[in-house]
Amino acid sequence: MNDPGSARGGPSWRARALAYGVHVFTALGAALGLLALQAVIAGDLAVAFGWLGAALAVDALDGPLARWLNVRELARRYDGAQLDLVVDFITYVFVPAAMLLRADVMAQPWGLIAGLVVTLTSALYFADAGMKTDDWWFRGFPAVWNIVVFYVVVFAPPVWLALAVVLVATVLMFAPVVFVHPVRVRRWRLLTLTMLALWGAAALAAVMQGMAPAPWAKAVLIVAACYFIAIGLLRPRT
Repeated sequence: MNDPGSARGGPSWRARALAYGVHVFTALGAALGLLALQAVIAGDLAVAFGWLGAALAVDALDGPLARWLNVRELARRYDGAQLDLVVDFITYVFVPAAMLLRADVMAQPWGLIAGLVVTLTSALYFADAGMKTDDWWFRGFPAVWNIVVFYVVVFAPPVWLALAVVLVATVLMFAPVVFVHPVRVRRWRLLTLTMLALWGAAALAAVMQGMAPAPWAKAVLIVAACYFIAIGLLRPRT
């Protein structure tokens, strides 16, 4: 039996409920961020990155779900783009910055300085109205500090190198360079998604192995990082 709304030609209550459910799904990322922060405070970085990985999966799925279920039209009370930015700031910026406060991640006071730089500059980046190009590439480094800090924890570089990586990534947020959106950019999408899947397998292995992964996982992480940096350099300029 059809819903009354659909019989009159309008969206059914089920369609609206599913659309609002996508907003709830997106907001779930914030709760996962809190669980990650709790793990950071407890000193279990593997668990923290596990929760951040779950939040990353939510972030990858909510966009396609929103477009499939026509959330923009059926669930207008909440702005999905703004909600996504709020959640992303928690999971991509705030929690990773909190990790930098731990002496086992970066010696102090350098970790505190790096965390302050990350949060201050990322707040500006997230407010940039021109964050993406018309074909969905990110303008500048897209403030995925969860990934940067993940590499810092896995590879444990000397403090000067870790600080240099943070500062270079910070400068790149505002530089005239582009970085690929793995899901939305059409050019090289199959290769990019394949590389993303390989990266995900290596990252999962690192988490399962207590952030001390086997050499093969480290090798995949390095190759994937080189790919995602290089693909932006290879994008034709328009």
